[in-house]
Amino acid sequence: MSRINQNIASIGAQITLQRNQNDLSLRLQRLSTGLKINAGKDAPAGLIASEALRSEINGIQQAVVNSARASNVVNTAEGALSEVSALLLQAQSLTNEAANTGALSPDEVKANQLQVDAILNSINRIANTTQFNGVKLLNGSLDYTLSGVNATNIANAQVFASKLPDNGNVSIAVQVTASAQTGVLSTAALGIGGAPTTIAVQGSLGVQQITFAASTVNSAIVAAVNQYRISTGVSAALSGTALRLDSTSFGSRNFVQVQTISGAFINGKDFGVDARVNINGVQASVEGVRASIRTADLDVTLDLSAAFGQQTATSTSFSVVGGGAKFQLGPSVNAQGQVNIGVQSISSTNLGNQIVGALSSIGSGQTNFLVEGNTVQAQSIISEAIRQVSTLRGRLGAFQKNIVDSNVNSLNVALENVTASESQIRDADFAAETAALTRAQILVQANTSVLSQANSSPQSVLSLLGGR
Repeated sequence: MSRINQNIASIGAQITLQRNQNDLSLRLQRLSTGLKINAGKDAPAGLIASEALRSEINGIQQAVVNSARASNVVNTAEGALSEVSALLLQAQSLTNEAANTGALSPDEVKANQLQVDAILNSINRIANTTQFNGVKLLNGSLDYTLSGVNATNIANAQVFASKLPDNGNVSIAVQVTASAQTGVLSTAALGIGGAPTTIAVQGSLGVQQITFAASTVNSAIVAAVNQYRISTGVSAALSGTALRLDSTSFGSRNFVQVQTISGAFINGKDFGVDARVNINGVQASVEGVRASIRTADLDVTLDLSAAFGQQTATSTSFSVVGGGAKFQLGPSVNAQGQVNIGVQSISSTNLGNQIVGALSSIGSGQTNFLVEGNTVQAQSIISEAIRQVSTLRGRLGAFQKNIVDSNVNSLNVALENVTASESQIRDADFAAETAALTRAQILVQANTSVLSQANSSPQSVLSLLGGR
């Protein structure tokens, strides 16, 4: 080289050295962070895809945490309900024992009543104190709020789940398309004939044998049959001068049967008929006048009034305006990722129903307390309360097992796959990066040596000057 103002070889060596040093810095950065993409310039398209996957991963991880918390809430409620169930079973045993008045003294019956009172107090305490992180679970605060329920048409409405839109409500339309019926037997005869007559009256609750004297009139037959209506499930009434026997409840599971053992009387058996009901256009599952549907968006059970259940082509409606417990179980905040469930109050005033009575009515001084001998009615109330608590426990258990637990399982699978995809895009391959680091180190060292030689090569001109 005979020119010294511009050292082209040195410039080329500098450029190459800078490139190799950048590559070496890149390898060192990737190995130190463990990431192949540390900035947008590393891979713009890969960064966009990676960030989208990271957002999805964070959503899935939070959904798993939310599901675990929902499971903890259910476990807390389930533990309390289990204790309430045990208390109700104890109350049932005490009622059964109190009915054994032939072997129990009045003082022992009173002692049983005291235990029942304590049980009712315990149930109320559990209902009012069971909580999770300050949220009461069993006092009705997680039950749905209903508006516009016509008590003339609907005796009881229980919404177990409803997907409420934000700041919105859900309308529920109920239409009876075929009437409910009781089992019915009737006769136009004006009472018992000239000979004593014995009949067996049987309903869904039991059978009772009744003997009538000769010439017993229909009004006396009605009184005699109605004395046993609680134990047989059959009631009697006069329709004009005719005698009519009905099952006390509607539906195909209830019936009335009369069998004449001696003398002359009506014989026969007739079953009731379930109503046909549509709820929001969906044909409901009906037992007597109790209608229920369970869809992805609505889970509701309605007890129709006797008058409304016997009408046809009639309708009523009401709205779910709030309440319930909402659990965010999906990775994205939308209706598809949310599950709603209602938890009704289990206090003694809420257990039972309008037909048999409230559980609180078996307390001292109330209409069905044991000391007055109301053991049959008390037993019916407690049985209904046991059914309600077990139904709630079953629904919470199904929610936990079939929704929460299965959701966690599916989320974990999704998390594994999405994380693998994100790792494939963004994580550094240490084997490849180590090899590239070694190459970059060698090139930098070689470039440094070459640059040194390129910088010193112009000194060869001095030999030309020295030769003069």
